[in-house]
Amino acid sequence: MQQGKQSIRFEQAPRILGAASVVGEKEGQGPLRQFFDEIEKDPMCGTDNWEAAESALQKRAAERALEKSGVTRNQVRYLFAGDLLGQLIATSFGTVDLQIPVLGLYGACSTMGEAMGLAASFVDGDNADYTLALASSHFASAEKQFRFPLEYGNQRPYSATWTVTGCGAVVLGKQGGMAKITGMTPGKIVDMGYKDSMNMGAAMAPSAVDTIWQNLQDFERAPEDYDQIITGDLGTIGSEILVDFLRSKGCDISERHMDCGVKIFSDQDQDTHAGGSGCGCSAVTFCGYVLPKIQTGEWRRVLFVPTGALLSTTSFNEGNSIPGIAHAVVVETLM
Repeated sequence: MQQGKQSIRFEQAPRILGAASVVGEKEGQGPLRQFFDEIEKDPMCGTDNWEAAESALQKRAAERALEKSGVTRNQVRYLFAGDLLGQLIATSFGTVDLQIPVLGLYGACSTMGEAMGLAASFVDGDNADYTLALASSHFASAEKQFRFPLEYGNQRPYSATWTVTGCGAVVLGKQGGMAKITGMTPGKIVDMGYKDSMNMGAAMAPSAVDTIWQNLQDFERAPEDYDQIITGDLGTIGSEILVDFLRSKGCDISERHMDCGVKIFSDQDQDTHAGGSGCGCSAVTFCGYVLPKIQTGEWRRVLFVPTGALLSTTSFNEGNSIPGIAHAVVVETLM
């Protein structure tokens, strides 16, 4: 049902029945290596091109999540999925064999939050018994589309983030499971006129501020009502901006904020500069690292807020700014 100005409270609290995370070799060398289901050392995933490799990651994550949930693909009524590539080609080719009705989504790096929230809405509204939500990215396919060919060897400024190679997937249902989704706050597009595509954390931070603030207002909560407020891929620079902006509004989240982009890599050891990014960044971190902590009750309630930079090669080359968006999902323990 409607909650406050722009949030939704799920009366039946859809359950997360299973989750899977499949990542690339670099992610598998990072601090979260022990939490992922699969680490793929071949960046091509046995295919002929980067885009097909990303599709392979999606298929494997979806199948692994279904297997862990005990739900068959024939039981899943709808699939909510997306990626960073033009016309969602990683999703189109990655999920075709599942033969599940697909609702393709594009929220840039916020896509996992959007997918989980919509998948939960369909279950809560009795429009599906089971849904599947996933999001992916691949370092090479993203670099090829948004920046420079890998062969070019361009220098990356320290404000840049490293696109995560990986896919995270969750299966939702009505009973049992690992955790429950109790609400969501879809985000507004926020454009502060920022134009530096090599510092997307700064471009996305204002949208995260807006969505987190609105969630707290709509649910009449304080930051202390969440064990963790988890952003997607603001990185070190965007995270500082987020905390500072919210503090200026009288809201201090510094003691309970975690950013997936900061968590997934070790800059000191892996030379990733400001951290990780991409649709897969928040997806694999949530599925592999965050969800088990909720399942055990270590974290009883978290606000999961993937963030996205809504630029394209066309908009950037035409000199446009980089609007941001953030979608928040409230996930709670069953304990």
